[in-house]
Amino acid sequence: MRFLPHLLKRFIEKGRLVVIDAGGSYQSFGTGRDGPEVTIRFADAKLERELFFNPELVAAEAYMDGRLTFEGGSGVYDFLYLFSINRKGLGSHPVQQGLRRAWRGLRRWHQSNPLGRAASNAQSHYDHPPDFYRLWLDSRMIYSCAYFPTPDASLEEAQEAKLRHIAAKLKLEPGMKVAEIGSGWGALAIYLAERGVHVTAINVATEQLAESRKRAEAAGVADRITFFERDYRELTGSFDRVVSVGMMEHVGVNHFDEYFATVKRLLGPGGFAMIHAIGRMSPPGTTAPFIRKYIFPGGYVPAMSEVFSSLERVGLWAADCEILRLHYYWTIRNWRLNFEAKRPEVVAMMGERFARMWEFYLVAVELGFLHGSNMVYQLLLANERDAVPVIRDYIVDEERALAKLA
Repeated sequence: MRFLPHLLKRFIEKGRLVVIDAGGSYQSFGTGRDGPEVTIRFADAKLERELFFNPELVAAEAYMDGRLTFEGGSGVYDFLYLFSINRKGLGSHPVQQGLRRAWRGLRRWHQSNPLGRAASNAQSHYDHPPDFYRLWLDSRMIYSCAYFPTPDASLEEAQEAKLRHIAAKLKLEPGMKVAEIGSGWGALAIYLAERGVHVTAINVATEQLAESRKRAEAAGVADRITFFERDYRELTGSFDRVVSVGMMEHVGVNHFDEYFATVKRLLGPGGFAMIHAIGRMSPPGTTAPFIRKYIFPGGYVPAMSEVFSSLERVGLWAADCEILRLHYYWTIRNWRLNFEAKRPEVVAMMGERFARMWEFYLVAVELGFLHGSNMVYQLLLANERDAVPVIRDYIVDEERALAKLA
């Protein structure tokens, strides 16, 4: 090996990485302290050079293709855990710094989501067969951050608590009109409709909408939910409440003002919105190349400065902001463990390469919420300063009342 050691000597400070090259030679990097010991093997000599120039993308692709394998009990989790606790060292290498600057310069192009392309980007992720997602999500198939009353709560309990927490913040009254931007498999729309409101739910993922309609019928609330296959910019009408969960991550930095202007336009007099999305506590950045290429094309997790700057430009009141710091780590940990337990079924349904890709994705994102800068925020937004109750106690009061009805 000629290229990679220059990077790995700077990179691996905690734990130890043992690399077996294509010729069978061993090299070790790191102290072995404060982290796992991971042994990887390269199937060919080209991989070392490729990893040096684009480690985040190439490591994932090499694992997916079987060119990078683990030995001695090591696995994807240990490998990415080692990466996550040493990631500051990766950014200190001059070549990596140059590549990151170049990648950042392309971020607006990477995140371009005009009408049409936005739907195509979303469908590439969400239009896998519902039976695949059913293997590892909760029974409602909620694919967004849960709300854990305690870290050891079950995924079912935490997702129920999330629905209750959102409904409480919305302070619903029977007969209200609610717009949901990005409706997933319909769990939130169904939950809200069961509380006596009418929901107009939009989504661009055809498979999700078909499943949502079936679930609404089974729950007996199909007459109170209207599902549309529609981009958020195409939604019209006036609503008492607007809610959007796990959607803003797909908007892209070029379109934040369009997104919030849509929310502003949809709110009727005295109405307000609840936005739940992933953010970062660090300054503005980019989407990791593996995530952008294989998982969420067009996606971007915004810095809070970008979110609030857009709100200022659009002219919406930020009436409340709650930061969920560890809840998504606990959520994805549950998903990953469920996925691991069902991995043979995933392989039978989707193939080995897909299973490896998804495994890499779940582990990487889980650790991003443990060691990285990611978190989840919930905003309450309004056109009028007093549309949202001025004392936050109402949220707890509403949650308790909803819990009694469960």
